[in-house]
Amino acid sequence: MRYVLSALIVVMGAVRAEAHLQTERIEYRHEDAVLEGLLAYTQHDGKHPAVLVVHEWKGLGPYAEGRAKQLAELGYVAFAVDMYGKGVRAETHEEAAKLSGTYRSDRQLMRARIRAALEVLQRHPLVDPARIAAIGYCFGGTTVLELARSGAEIAGVASFHGGLGTPLPAEAGQVRGKVLVLHGADDPFVTAEEVAAFEQEMQDAGADYRLIRYSGAVHSFTVPEAGNDPSKGMAHHPEADQRSWEELTRFLQQIFQSRESLHAARERQNRF
Repeated sequence: MRYVLSALIVVMGAVRAEAHLQTERIEYRHEDAVLEGLLAYTQHDGKHPAVLVVHEWKGLGPYAEGRAKQLAELGYVAFAVDMYGKGVRAETHEEAAKLSGTYRSDRQLMRARIRAALEVLQRHPLVDPARIAAIGYCFGGTTVLELARSGAEIAGVASFHGGLGTPLPAEAGQVRGKVLVLHGADDPFVTAEEVAAFEQEMQDAGADYRLIRYSGAVHSFTVPEAGNDPSKGMAHHPEADQRSWEELTRFLQQIFQSRESLHAARERQNRF
């Protein structure tokens, strides 16, 4: 009987935790495009740190939304953004290449589109606009790096197996937030030359950045749907997936605590 009661308590606790997570679809616009993202949170009052989550090249779907929910369960307000348009999602790699290619070839459009999502979070009543970060996967990783390069007032960005090259490298002092790059050491789609050029760009810009390579990991190493055959260039790597997520959680804690401490120091100065 004791074991049954214990199991019931565990189940009830899990139900309560799940019920505490709230999600809502938010429709917003960028120029003529109608977009729809998913907001996830467990905090229901006050101002909290927030995270933009940018999807892979097929568009907003269960993967990015699931990551937003994970972040919400850690206490953040998370917004899984929509880069392509409401209901627009690729079904094949060919369609995904075409959709993502529009933004890869027009980095100003990419930057403007992600800034539209950033503005949604900045205005939300549950969000502390001074403590916002952005993370992205594959295409999304490229996107958040462009957001950082654009000079956006953001606490930090983290790219998971994203492209690192850009036709619009950051200028000195332009990258205002910290940068974390989580990279598969054996990723065939991001060359060693591209990695070296990115690091040189960050150094020249005076950015606070860190690049971590995971040995044995190829592209899409955090995505279970990528399969387990690294010879294809895209494959899930469970260990790199877990370690990179742990790295992200530490990164978010550090940048948000730093911003909170800075804000408190400025408040003290303003009193005198």
